[in-house]
Order: sequence, then C-alpha cells, then structure tokens
Amino acid sequence: MLDPGTINLLTIFILAIFVGNEVISKVPPTLHTPLMSGSNAISGIAVVGAILAIQTEGTLGTYLGLAALIFATINVVGGFLVTDRMLRMFKKK
Repeated sequence: MLDPGTINLLTIFILAIFVGNEVISKVPPTLHTPLMSGSNAISGIAVVGAILAIQTEGTLGTYLGLAALIFATINVVGGFLVTDRMLRMFKKK
C-alpha cells in the first residue's frame, strides 16, 4: 500500500507530464531553438535537484532521482548541441 506522501508525489509527477506536454505542444517551430537554449539553465537546476533526490532515503526516491538525473542531463547536452548548431549558422564563412 502506498502512503499518502508517495501518492501526492505521483500525482504531482503525472500532472507535470500533462502540463509539460501542453506547454511544449503550443510552442511554434520558430521559437523552439531560442527556448531550447534558454531551458539549459532550468535543466541545470533540475540536475542539482535530481542529485539531491538520489540521496533521499528509500528506493523509490532514489530511482526517480536517478531517472530525473539521466533525463535532465540529456536535456542539457541536447540544448547545448542545438545552441551550438544555431550559433554556427550565423558565423560568416
């Protein structure tokens, strides 16, 4: 049986999935690259939060923190790659 704290965390997690999907689907393609480079700072904060979550007691928090760390790191690296590609487009040959 899940305790109320775990149910609250799962509820917030599921709501964040739906809200994130709605927000991302409303972004036009012309704004995607600038917003991606701006989201690197937010993803960096998520990496720090995920590292803190890994250190919590209990296996569920540890596994969710590890998953968050992996996804946030992928997001940071991808954001830097997209930003680098965007900046190379503006360099003179």
